[in-house]
Amino acid sequence: MTQVTRFTGDAKPYGGGDPYADYRGAEVPFDHLVDLADRRLGAGVIAASDEFFAERENLLVPERPVFDPEHFGHKGKVMDGWETRRRRGAGADTPHPVDADHDWALIRLGAPGVIRGLVVDTAHFRGNYPQSVSVEATSAPLSASPEELLAPSTRWTEIVARTPVGGHAANVFEVDVERRFTHLRLNQHPDGGIARLRVYGEVAPDPEWLAALGTFDVVALENGGLAEDASDRFYSPPANTILPGRSRKMDDGWETRRRRDKGHDWVRYRLTEHAEIRAVEIDTGCYKGNSAGWVALYGLDATADRDEWFEILPRTRLQPDTVHRFLVTAPATTHVRLDTFPDGGIARLHLHGSLTETGAQRLRERTARL
Repeated sequence: MTQVTRFTGDAKPYGGGDPYADYRGAEVPFDHLVDLADRRLGAGVIAASDEFFAERENLLVPERPVFDPEHFGHKGKVMDGWETRRRRGAGADTPHPVDADHDWALIRLGAPGVIRGLVVDTAHFRGNYPQSVSVEATSAPLSASPEELLAPSTRWTEIVARTPVGGHAANVFEVDVERRFTHLRLNQHPDGGIARLRVYGEVAPDPEWLAALGTFDVVALENGGLAEDASDRFYSPPANTILPGRSRKMDDGWETRRRRDKGHDWVRYRLTEHAEIRAVEIDTGCYKGNSAGWVALYGLDATADRDEWFEILPRTRLQPDTVHRFLVTAPATTHVRLDTFPDGGIARLHLHGSLTETGAQRLRERTARL
């Protein structure tokens, strides 16, 4: 039987009153962090006990769930989420007879990390949502198969104890387990439907892998970079700028509202660790009439005694829907700030470089504590 380590009281529903009265998108105290289960990072739902009414892959769709009251298929109502049949016994026909009294789905995170909170979203599931949910986590190779993860030797840690949830609601849980995880098992008791799962946390990259790469994108989400703050999030979040690959449409980057003052917009990023940046890519892909007009890039070394920003890239003109590449020479840094003038859209920012000896050591020490 799979071994489970229980952390009593580490996860709790967030907020007071009646959070399940209707779906309104709960106030999430950790939504500034990375969604470790973002498909754009490589996350996937690799197995489920049952998906009779709606496919498990819907759990990780980036967009909000939609509902069409007239859409029916040969199995019944078509739902934008993961929905299982009604249980009428021990569930002996499930493909993996694990905990056969309830349904479950196995999720591979897009990036290993420390989980700070989860959102189990039951939007549009009003009479067919689960009575309660629980979540377990483990650390394994990212390529681990369902059979390997469900083997008796796999150790699972319960990060959300079995807790009642509401229908048509964003059920939010805070998590306090200081461990690095790669996979989750989402359990719904006994059956029903869940629209989306969001797993917010901090990416914990593999120091040995990054050391083997040598030069890599030191601001990328998948490598532990983070968009810490921004002047504006009106159209889309700044974290989009450090996602993998190129943007596919305008809302896949970061776009600000139109400024009517003399200021400018900016994003502040934290790098993987203390690093030297040698090449910069700024992509305005899909922004044709609304790209930023100019940019400048500055660095800050939080390991130094002085709290001063220094110039990495001077104010430079941008072209719409274009990849811009610059070779730079600058001191090692831990943070960068991208200033955009006066407003507009940036699709992607890539900062190619390598960790310093100090940065590599700090990353190894931080990962060892997990």
